[in-house]
Amino acid sequence: MVQITFVQPDGNRTTIDAAIGDSVMQTALANGVDGIFAECGGAMMCATCHCYVDEAWAGRTGKREDGEEDMLECAASEMRETSRLSCQLKVSQDIDGLVVHLPEEQA
Repeated sequence: MVQITFVQPDGNRTTIDAAIGDSVMQTALANGVDGIFAECGGAMMCATCHCYVDEAWAGRTGKREDGEEDMLECAASEMRETSRLSCQLKVSQDIDGLVVHLPEEQA
C-alpha cells in the first residue's frame, strides 16, 4: 500500500492507504475525503476532483495529461502551477507519501 495525505483548506490532514493502480480521486472517494466530488467519475470531463500537489511532490507526479489543463482552467478554484485533476494521478510506489491540498471549492 501507498500512503496519500489529503490536506483540507483549514489545514486538517487525513492520511490514507491507497491501492496501487487506483487514482488519487478513487482513493479519496472510497475513503470519504471531503472536497473531492468527481462528478464525471474520473473521465476528465469536469474539474471537481481538482487538487494542488504539494510543492515537495510537484516534480514527481508527472506532467499534466492532454486535455487536463483545459479542464483545470474551468475549475471553481484558482489554477496553480501545482494544480492537477486527482483522477489523472495514478497511485504507484513512486508516490508513496504524496501530499495533496484540496481547494476551497470544487463546484
